[in-house]
Amino acid sequence: MDILLFLGGIGWGEIVVIALVVLLFFGGKKIPEMMRGIGKGVKSFKDGMNGIEEKEEEEKK
Repeated sequence: MDILLFLGGIGWGEIVVIALVVLLFFGGKKIPEMMRGIGKGVKSFKDGMNGIEEKEEEEKK
């Protein structure tokens, strides 16, 4: 069962090929910067969602 369910029909071989293409395209120095930016974006999104949930709870009270 080498197929990741959340990615549809993409297996480990395809993931390795995609990773190699990304590495060749962006280079080793740009990848950490990209991951840092993605991490900041995800954190900002989560903080925003938590803020919305808190506002909804306050409105219910």
